[in-house]
Amino acid sequence: MPIDTDDLEPRPVLAQPPNLEVMSVGDLEHYITQLEAEITRARATIDAKGGAKAAAESVFKTR
Repeated sequence: MPIDTDDLEPRPVLAQPPNLEVMSVGDLEHYITQLEAEITRARATIDAKGGAKAAAESVFKTR
């Protein structure tokens, strides 16, 4: 089984989430917007990695 180099890299330490109880409604809406943008960015990265994997598999496909 091939080694996935992503498994060799240390995982980033995520920041502690903010205390939502002390945030105003406007701040919460802004926070949600930021989270949605980050989710979109993460999904785009997943799609790009999936496309690269599919391309590599097609090159090395055994018949």
